[in-house]
Amino acid sequence: MDDALSKILTKPLTSRNARKMERLAGRGLKYGEAAFVADLGIGLARHHRSAAEFDGLFDRLVRLLAVTPGAGHVGQLLRMLAAAGPDDPERDRYLASVLAACRRPADLAVVFDDGDTAAVVSEELRVCLLHELVLRGVPVEEIPGIAGWVTSPHWNGHPLGGLPLTLMVAESEPDLPYYSVDGSSCGLPYGDPEDRHPAPRQADRVPAAVETTTAAIAEALAAPVANWVDEGEQSEARVEARTFAFAEPLEPGAVPYAFVGLSPDCLADLGELPPPGRATAFGVVAVEPAEVWRVLFAAASTGGPYESGCYGAYGRLHAWRALAALAGARADASPGEVEEHVRRCAWYRFGADTPWFHRVVWDLGVLAVGPDRRRLAFLAATATD
Repeated sequence: MDDALSKILTKPLTSRNARKMERLAGRGLKYGEAAFVADLGIGLARHHRSAAEFDGLFDRLVRLLAVTPGAGHVGQLLRMLAAAGPDDPERDRYLASVLAACRRPADLAVVFDDGDTAAVVSEELRVCLLHELVLRGVPVEEIPGIAGWVTSPHWNGHPLGGLPLTLMVAESEPDLPYYSVDGSSCGLPYGDPEDRHPAPRQADRVPAAVETTTAAIAEALAAPVANWVDEGEQSEARVEARTFAFAEPLEPGAVPYAFVGLSPDCLADLGELPPPGRATAFGVVAVEPAEVWRVLFAAASTGGPYESGCYGAYGRLHAWRALAALAGARADASPGEVEEHVRRCAWYRFGADTPWFHRVVWDLGVLAVGPDRRRLAFLAATATD
C-alpha cells in the first residue's frame, strides 16, 4: 500500500471522508487505476469495517468497478471482494445482475476461472451470473472461459442447477434492470388487463368445482411473491394461491364466470357483473404464457415496494416454479416436461377493482386452465407503498 493511500485510510471514516474517497475512486478509474480502487476497498475492509459508513462506501466501490468500462476491472473487483470477508449470497445475487448487465461475456470469464481466483469467487456468484447471462440470451456453453465451468457436473446440486442453459419459449423478453454508477431502473409489467377486456358474457352453465389446493402447491404458486410478504406489515401484502377441479370441462367463454363462482378472496365484494359491452370492475383476458411468465419473473426479481427482490437468477427459478404449478406439472418435472404442460394450458390475466387489491402498482392476477379444461389454478397478489 503506497503512502498516499495509507494517509487516506488513517483518517476517520466520516460521511464527509467517505464522499471524498468515492470521488477519489471515480477519478482513479478515469485514469485506468482500477488497482487503486481495489486497494482502497481492501484497506477500508481492514481498517474501517466497524464504521457506520463502511457498508455504503464499499458497495459504491463495488458498483464503480462493476459498471465502469475498462480492462481488468472485473479482476480487481474480485480481488477486493476477497477482502470483504465471508460470502454474502444477497450481495452475490445483486453483483451477478450488475455484471451481466454491464459487462461483455468475454470480460466475465475471469469469474469462472479455476486458477488464482478460484479460492475467492463464491459458487453462488458464479451460478447466479451464469443464469443472468442466460436471461440475456448469451450462449454460455459457447463462451471461452465460461463453457468449461458450465459443463462441469459439480454445481448441478445447486438450487439453480436444474434450470436450462437456454431460454425456453415462455421466457421471452424478460424485464431486466439497467445499472449506472448512480442507480438502477427496471420496467414493471403488471398493468391492468381490465382496460382491454369488456365485461364477459354470461356463461350458459358453469360446472361444479372442488378445491384441490395443497400446502406444497400453494407455496410453489406463490414463490414469485414470497418476498412481497417478507417485507412485513409495511407493504400490506396479500397473496391468494389456489387450485380447483371442475366436474366437467370449462368452455373458454365460461372461464370468467367460473372464476367468480369460486368466490376467491381477491374478488370479494365485486358485485354483479354488468352486461357485455358495459364498463366493468373485473377483467379477464387470454394471454400467451410468456406474458404470465414476465409478470411472475418481475414479481420475484424486482420485489415489492420496499425491497429489491432476488434479482434475475432466482427470479427465473421462482417464476418457473410458479408457472409449473399453474400448469399442473409435477414438482420434479424436467424443464422439457414443464414447457410441454405450459404449452397445452390456456392462460389468462385478470384484474379487479375490489377492496382486496390495493390498486397502486403491485397488483398481480394470473390463472391457467389445464389441458383437460377441468383444472383451474390462480395466483393473486397485491402490495402497496
